[in-house]
Amino acid sequence: MRVVCLGGGPAGLYFAISMKLRNPEHEIVVAERNKAGDTFGWGVVFSDQTLDNLRANDPVSAATISAGFSHWDDIEVVIGDAVERSGGHGFIGIGRKHLLNILQDRARALGVDLRFETEFDADLSAWADYDLVVAADGINSRIRTDHADRFDVDIDVRANKFIWLGTPRLFDAFGFLFERTAHGWIWAHAYRFDETRSTFIVECSEATWAGIGFDRMEPEETIATCERIFARHLDGQPLLTNGAHLRGSAAWINFRRILCGNWSFDNVVLLGDAAHTAHFSIGSGTKLALEDAIKLAEVMSRPGVTANRPAMRAALGEYQKERHVEVLKIQNSARNSTEWFETLDRYVDFAPEQFAYSLLTRSQRISHENLRLRDPDWLGRIERWFARDGTADAATVPPMFTPFEVRGMRLENRVVVSPILTYAADEDGVPTDFHLVHYGARAMGGAGLVMTEMAAVSPDGRITPRCTGIHHDAQAAAWKRIVDFVHGCSAAKIAIQLGHAGARGATEPGGDPDRPLAEGGWPLVAASGRPFRAAGRTPTEMTREDMIRVRDDFASAASRARHAGFDMIDLQFGHGFLLSGFITPLMNLRSDDYGGSLENRLRFPLEVLRSVRAAWGSDSPIAVRISADDWMGPAGVTSAESVRIAQALRDAGADLIDVSAGETSPEAKPVYGRMFQTPLSDRIRNEGGCVTMAVGNIYSADHVNAILAAGRADLVALGRPHLADPAWTLRAAAQARYRNVAVPPAYGLGQAQLERIFTQGA
Repeated sequence: MRVVCLGGGPAGLYFAISMKLRNPEHEIVVAERNKAGDTFGWGVVFSDQTLDNLRANDPVSAATISAGFSHWDDIEVVIGDAVERSGGHGFIGIGRKHLLNILQDRARALGVDLRFETEFDADLSAWADYDLVVAADGINSRIRTDHADRFDVDIDVRANKFIWLGTPRLFDAFGFLFERTAHGWIWAHAYRFDETRSTFIVECSEATWAGIGFDRMEPEETIATCERIFARHLDGQPLLTNGAHLRGSAAWINFRRILCGNWSFDNVVLLGDAAHTAHFSIGSGTKLALEDAIKLAEVMSRPGVTANRPAMRAALGEYQKERHVEVLKIQNSARNSTEWFETLDRYVDFAPEQFAYSLLTRSQRISHENLRLRDPDWLGRIERWFARDGTADAATVPPMFTPFEVRGMRLENRVVVSPILTYAADEDGVPTDFHLVHYGARAMGGAGLVMTEMAAVSPDGRITPRCTGIHHDAQAAAWKRIVDFVHGCSAAKIAIQLGHAGARGATEPGGDPDRPLAEGGWPLVAASGRPFRAAGRTPTEMTREDMIRVRDDFASAASRARHAGFDMIDLQFGHGFLLSGFITPLMNLRSDDYGGSLENRLRFPLEVLRSVRAAWGSDSPIAVRISADDWMGPAGVTSAESVRIAQALRDAGADLIDVSAGETSPEAKPVYGRMFQTPLSDRIRNEGGCVTMAVGNIYSADHVNAILAAGRADLVALGRPHLADPAWTLRAAAQARYRNVAVPPAYGLGQAQLERIFTQGA
């Protein structure tokens, strides 16, 4: 096979090596514009897993690379006068130039034709007699750019500015060094990559960059300014650049996240940064490129691949399919990391302990228990700080088991049973024995707070005929029986979710949601006379008289909830139900004072909240569940707008924002994943200054502890895990060997045995 690699970086060189190892008869040319010794980076970072992959592919070059590695275990976070240092992270790094030299030597030894100072452009006709053209020309790939339509290129230019520098200062830990200037925060990512140099990447927001004046500086002045800002970290050593060819502010760049829908066409294929990029803050770009090269060489060395185009298409399709999954995993983590640095102002006022924890867990690749494995002493100190405000001799308590108080309601821990519809009420909306057992079991299962399913505030506010209500005395009495059991048999508090279905009412229980009742329905009202989905019933647009009636229904329901003994009310203002239908522009098409601007769209929901507060009283908390993102882009509620929504609710009397998302349009396109709605809680809490509860695909104690310790929420709600295991919290306590949790006396022997089982299996 005749192959040309356009680009002589690590990706192109390692692919050439990998092809030659599989078949020495392959004719491989690597064309590179620069000289053999040129490089425009400093150090690169690997993981142990990547090194294992290199050893399996080519033990010879892997041994040489390994011999050139610098190793370090610690991460040091410096902000102000505070230093947080944790160990066990296990980094390995190597100079980019040294890596290139190793790969060049190995390629030559295998017979690869290396052609330096060889120009090429997007015109591929010069390579027409090659079986395979590999575009390995990096993040600024000319091949990808000129054929962007065929590669289905998606480029996301990120907000922050950064410059890639080096220094003779040898750091003994991976440093995150934060400095406050008159124009905002600026920080460095610093790590040693050999015995003479460290990488020193400087990053800041564009506003800080312009405020300092970097946009007007030549390179020498830029370096001098950075040396002055970071003087206390550099120990008198200079900063260095190998990008002297760049003039002025061009040395600073915005990171570009690149993702391609197609990685190949005809016999042309993208490799490494030409196909995808991952933000430097997680250090995975070179790893991805080398692993791409291994997979591409594997599929292209199979018999018959060059014999016909269908075989080549199949091979290239397999390459993309496998590598695309790995790229998305890294890019998702990189997105989380990128956004953390882009929104740094949310976290700089955290205590140093929480700031460092938040930084370390920002990508979600490092979890709470993973930190315990890496550095149990450091994590123990963080847990003691979280539980006892840093008292040195306090016992270690996992964050999920710390108490929390809101408007006089004290929770024994921060685990919440999320509201989930059960469709188990009788024909009159009265909770049944099922509800007594269901909520009672979860209260005895150790959760700090149990929240009921949505209870309708009026007969026409039901979602289905089998949904509960709290609009007449029989319903309230049934709820009181449940509340009394929870209070009498557990340490849990219990909240009721009050809501009105709006356009999502009169549907069949369970199964396919929003399927209209075949018979026995009732008239629907909503913000606008538009069905929730195409096949749904059309509601009547609410008049002012309708609003007053519904507002009073909520107040009456709140009064019944108070008399039933509930500890908190959760108002359902999300998920496309009535009050959500006023808030989201996707469902609110009104042209009066209750539609249009956000202020107008919030007008009626805030009236309801104030009315509920008056009926409920001032001594007990109210939570409000919102859809903090409609997953419909700028046409719907966005995460930025949700901060304003949450602040308005807080100012009107809400104590807690229950942060969910979506279900406001059947056309929504949520991006699912672990803890996928937690970033919304993070933003509302730390930008909006609101107390929040996170919810959404949170299923492990590890998730709960990480969310809390990182300051992303104050409480954490889990729904489906509690459906599968009513004693989810007690199980988590046993697994953590945590005993200061309320266990019903009758269950004490079982809890002790469960702890022993976990201890024996550790």
